[in-house]
Amino acid sequence: MIRFVFRLAAAIALSVAVIMAVLDATRTVAVSRLVMTPLDTSWSTASPDTLAATETFVRDKTGPAVWDSVVVPLLNQPGFAVFAVLAFLLYAIGHRRRAGRFTGEV
Repeated sequence: MIRFVFRLAAAIALSVAVIMAVLDATRTVAVSRLVMTPLDTSWSTASPDTLAATETFVRDKTGPAVWDSVVVPLLNQPGFAVFAVLAFLLYAIGHRRRAGRFTGEV
């Protein structure tokens, strides 16, 4: 059951990554130069209130150093790349390992 939840979350994250990549590709074609929108810009455009609430929560619970040194650099990365890596990590956690033919297990 837990593996299913991780795989479902990975599929959702991958869907978001593809949508963000298509948006960036469309913008790239429109302006004839490479466009990679940072996650911060996408998030603040879609829902500025949740971005501010997340910043307040992280600063209150962990301190401003974590926000400035961990979260801000992550938010400055292209959104599609962040969600693609997240999808990969969630899938890896939810992946079912099967016995291989070289392990001797059946």
